[in-house]
Amino acid sequence: MKNWIGISIGDVTGVGPEVTLKALASEAAADATKYLLLGDESRLRQLNSRLGLNLPLKTFASHADDGRFFVAHPSAEDLPVVPVPEELSAGSPLAAHLAVAALRAGAQRCLRGELAALVTAPVNKESIIRAGHKFIGQTEFLSELAGTRRTAMMLLGTDEQGRWLRVALATIHISIKSVPEKLTAEKITLAIELAAQSCRDLGLARARVAVCGLNPHAGEGGEFGDEEITTIGPAVQALQKRGFEVVGPLSGDTVFHYALKGEFDAVVAMYHDQGLAPLKAVAFDSGINWTLGLPFIRTSPDHGTAYDIAGKGTANPGSMIAAIRLAKQLARHRSGAPAA
Repeated sequence: MKNWIGISIGDVTGVGPEVTLKALASEAAADATKYLLLGDESRLRQLNSRLGLNLPLKTFASHADDGRFFVAHPSAEDLPVVPVPEELSAGSPLAAHLAVAALRAGAQRCLRGELAALVTAPVNKESIIRAGHKFIGQTEFLSELAGTRRTAMMLLGTDEQGRWLRVALATIHISIKSVPEKLTAEKITLAIELAAQSCRDLGLARARVAVCGLNPHAGEGGEFGDEEITTIGPAVQALQKRGFEVVGPLSGDTVFHYALKGEFDAVVAMYHDQGLAPLKAVAFDSGINWTLGLPFIRTSPDHGTAYDIAGKGTANPGSMIAAIRLAKQLARHRSGAPAA
């Protein structure tokens, strides 16, 4: 369904439902996209009324229904289709079960071709694990459901001047001390390949990728650390021979400056915080998490559940708006439709 976007509303005790509804209200007049919200309908309706958004939410029955904003309760063997209690503690097991079920339902609908893209609101990894699920992160969860390991996380966003920073990660949710061991030529190669493909998916005029070194100053020629010589450099050189416009390894303390100036279209970082720290410095309220390599489009706001402000009506929907807009852009590009 090329004009249907699915949104899993995430942890209902966090800000996911709020930023989702606020973002949809902001996007309501933008185009004729239809949205399927996956989560507890009663809570969404109550929140919709309390925030004064007045979105015309409908219970989903079929794709032929009139309307644009629909809600479906995700089903799971251990999750009864009943309203979620109004009073739930932050990160409660029920909220965790519902978040996982919504995520799974959204992915399955995408895989069946019922949705053009999936936007995922924030979940809390700790509460999901405590509830009994094996869970590393949404990226890994969706990759397993899709039956692929050839995925990578990309974070992207704009600064106040509208300049884009796009960062793909060679490794993600692992400890700093394990990065040198886990960082392989295969992972670096995959991140570069997917970063270059992301530029094409975005319709950019080029796909110039910069690759960070692992060590300070890219190791200073092996003076402190040799991963640049033994692993990163050879991976970059092999892709150059295949025709990729890629350079590196470059010093991680300067490459993002040049990328923001437009010299590079994407950057491949070696580990989580190397890439996310500069991204969040320039696009904290509008950053987007995009899973590269999945057989369907998946984007997400680049923030967490923010339990401390949940239910107060003060959550900023900027990142969710950006995630929805990117999902729609990618869906149009994939379907061959003209840009809106």
